[in-house]
Amino acid sequence: QVQLAESGGGLVQAGGSLRLSCAASGSIFSINYMGWYRQAPGKQRELVATVTSGGSRNYADSVKGRFTISRDGAKNTVYLQMNSLKPEDTAVYYCNLQGGGRSYWGQGTQVTVSS
Repeated sequence: QVQLAESGGGLVQAGGSLRLSCAASGSIFSINYMGWYRQAPGKQRELVATVTSGGSRNYADSVKGRFTISRDGAKNTVYLQMNSLKPEDTAVYYCNLQGGGRSYWGQGTQVTVSS
């Protein structure tokens, strides 16, 4: 079993920054990629950013140029640096790990951006 522990969410004013962290632990045999998704009230969960084990990054168009995803392979940890935050970034952010043919999710961390 794999556990994902997220941290770093909170309340910030528009234009501010936050850094999310997600540490994976447990029976991790292989990781294809780790990433972040978000779900705003009344909306479907959507991809924010992913990074593969080889370091390739993918971003949603809405966050390109503002968010940066990075990973520490030795620690099985992924980070999301969020700059120039907007009220529309308000959502619960979920960490995701894909590996060994399975998908794992964290419990989510709330990010609220006030105008």
